[in-house]
Amino acid sequence: MYQSLLNRRYLTSKIMPLLSLVAVMLSTGTILVTWSVMGGFLKTLMESGRTLIGDVAITWPNAGFAHYDDLIARLEREPEVAAATPIIETFGMIRLPDDQLQAVSIRGVDGASFDRVTGYAGTLFWKPLDKPTPKDRNRKDLRLPEHTDPAFLEQVYHNGLTLSRDDGTGPEPAVVPGIELTGLNQRQPSGVYTPMTSMRPTADGQIDVKNIFMPRNGSLTLTLLAIDSNGRFADAVTRRFPVANEFQSGIYDADSQIVLARLDALQTMLNMDEAQKTEPGNPFDTTIDPETGEEVPALPRVVGVEPARVTSVLVRASDGVDSWALRAVCSRVYGLFASAHRDQVPSEFSIVIRTWQEKNATLISAVEKETGLVLFIFGIVCFTNVFLVLSIFWSMVSEKTKDVGILRALGAGQLGIAWLWLRYGLLIGVVGSVLGVAMAYVIVRNINPIHDWIGATTGIVIWDPTVYYFIEVPNDMNWLHAGFVFAAGVLTCLIGAAIPATRAARMDPVKALRFE
Repeated sequence: MYQSLLNRRYLTSKIMPLLSLVAVMLSTGTILVTWSVMGGFLKTLMESGRTLIGDVAITWPNAGFAHYDDLIARLEREPEVAAATPIIETFGMIRLPDDQLQAVSIRGVDGASFDRVTGYAGTLFWKPLDKPTPKDRNRKDLRLPEHTDPAFLEQVYHNGLTLSRDDGTGPEPAVVPGIELTGLNQRQPSGVYTPMTSMRPTADGQIDVKNIFMPRNGSLTLTLLAIDSNGRFADAVTRRFPVANEFQSGIYDADSQIVLARLDALQTMLNMDEAQKTEPGNPFDTTIDPETGEEVPALPRVVGVEPARVTSVLVRASDGVDSWALRAVCSRVYGLFASAHRDQVPSEFSIVIRTWQEKNATLISAVEKETGLVLFIFGIVCFTNVFLVLSIFWSMVSEKTKDVGILRALGAGQLGIAWLWLRYGLLIGVVGSVLGVAMAYVIVRNINPIHDWIGATTGIVIWDPTVYYFIEVPNDMNWLHAGFVFAAGVLTCLIGAAIPATRAARMDPVKALRFE
């Protein structure tokens, strides 16, 4: 009973213990916020792997490989495989509406199967919304029915799924660039985008102003280097594509550097579509032109068909199957596929089969090491609680020497005296850690509004998406991490209180009563 009374009296009447409590709160809160942001960054990075490439990628870059339809059919017969899709990855140049040139990564995809593997449909930005996004409190989003006809946006959404657009002459292949790529979409503090007016300087020094909404009347001109079946560059090919929609993956690098095009159109541009295989005949052979009746040199002889090619097949795992198990399945299936098409596709020993973790290994490893380093540094800061509590309790024990002597004289044992101070340290640790976890939770859950307020008030953008990869600050708190931080806060206070508690317990009651 006396321990509870004294703990309450000391905690409410002394300013120094309260300062140690605040120190524990700030240290635990700081560590948990840091861990949540860095851990959230790593979690978001790892989850984004499936958005971009699925779980496993089977790749033969540059030249690509043929008979991919057969490979996809074989893969989708496996219970571990949920879906597979063909894709072409290449680099090229695009001409923007303001005539600016930009180097981009271009991916040829089949919209339907690409969605089954990566969730592509969910990344399409221009689509009708029934209610505003959480941060759009003033309903400024142009996708809401009061701003734009939902039927038009529904058509734009469908265009994005099929990567085509009808401008009055029938559907034609179209492209879907990232929302940040053209520079014609201004991101608002609420997270929504507003199309901007395109302004282009002309030769006579004037400014040509165009009101362009990319999915309605915008277009991009792609320039690629066509390649032959051996992967050698042939010639440059340029083609203009209308814009069907724009995607937002939430990863700034992807949203500002990737253009999605329809697979068949990209195959045609790169000479990767199906074509007749010919061989030259005898140069002295002739034939009769059926239109003119004249004798002309014989045409090359058709000896077969060159099948269409892709550079990768992306694979998504079934529920409960991890990417490493799926990789083993893909390796086995590709071995059978390569045997069935021997000398027509890369062998199972040369093909590149990698999980999304392997493709992003460098970045994931860097974030993990940076997270560990930051936590180590803040852990050292947190350990200073030990010395803070120790110094405060040491001075309090010295100040309360006579009180300890009285308690010992009234029958309190050494363990009882030691527990008095340990309990005091435990109380400070528990209260400080609880307040620290609560503070961290409030900050983490509202970190993006706080960041936006700091930016609007001071003009300082701490989380610049061009630097930090993702558009928004990750705000996911891991309660297991919170438990570790809470336990660490309590433990440091107990360790700091242990030495003063031992000193108090070993005091001679007679000398303590005579203490001045």
